[in-house]
Amino acid sequence: MTPPAGPAGPPADLGPDEAARLDGTPDEMFYGMPRLVTHIDDAACAALARYYATILREGDAVLDLMSSCVSHLPPAPRLARVTGHGMNRTELEANPQLTDYFLQNLNRTPALPLETGSYRACLMAVSVQYLVRPVTVFAEIGRVLAPGGAVAVSFSNRMFPTKAIAAWRAGDDRGRAALVTDYLARAGAFTDIRCLDLSPAPGRSDPLFVVEARTVNPPESGRQSST
Repeated sequence: MTPPAGPAGPPADLGPDEAARLDGTPDEMFYGMPRLVTHIDDAACAALARYYATILREGDAVLDLMSSCVSHLPPAPRLARVTGHGMNRTELEANPQLTDYFLQNLNRTPALPLETGSYRACLMAVSVQYLVRPVTVFAEIGRVLAPGGAVAVSFSNRMFPTKAIAAWRAGDDRGRAALVTDYLARAGAFTDIRCLDLSPAPGRSDPLFVVEARTVNPPESGRQSST
């Protein structure tokens, strides 16, 4: 699958209709109950771990954005640091692969409290569909990644439909890949954007797709604060 690149021009986020959700209550209410489960089946989880093994390097500092009780990381390579982010403390504390974590509602506060250029990879597993300001969030990801850093955004056909944005609910696999590609292109911090079909057993397990990219030089400006 090779989705079309997003439009050129200055970064611009989604319009109100595209970002609309069926459930407009505060996200803190919805995510307040721990969900200590994986959100894709075992075969798709294994496929994602195998993919991560191909993009991560020994000693990498990794940001697992919109994480949960599992990060799908392979046993090797050995990573220096894995910072998790989410909205439920119980889920993050149950994740044995995280070295540290922070809680934040990205839909209300998309600016990341992390130093510029401090990570080599950012992973976002099966959760991009819940971002209402995705371009702004991806611009922040570009800022906290070192030049040449990797971003990997995975998705399947599962979702909490009441919290997924309208643009996501309206799409199919190809349309969603194009949507994530567009987010990365509009963020203005990424190059070599492409989509991979990692579905381990089409028709017999959950589908799995990854949109990956590399950072160019981070923007000169941006928030710079330590964790």
